[in-house]
Amino acid sequence: MARDTDSIEREIDRARDQLASTLDELSTRTNPKRLVTRAKQSLRAKFDEPAVRLAVIGVGAVVAVLVLRSFRR
Repeated sequence: MARDTDSIEREIDRARDQLASTLDELSTRTNPKRLVTRAKQSLRAKFDEPAVRLAVIGVGAVVAVLVLRSFRR
């Protein structure tokens, strides 16, 4: 049974609205400023973990000792 043109137009309009909504969401998610903000938040959260913080401090101390040793020679 063939569908009437009104129902086809309603489906097209609904599909168009869904596509517009999807495109808006994608543009929001891929906004460069938003990506940078999200990356900063992720790094800060990771750095707040005690194990990561201690590892970074340890690496920094080793690098500082190596730099001081190279200046003494």
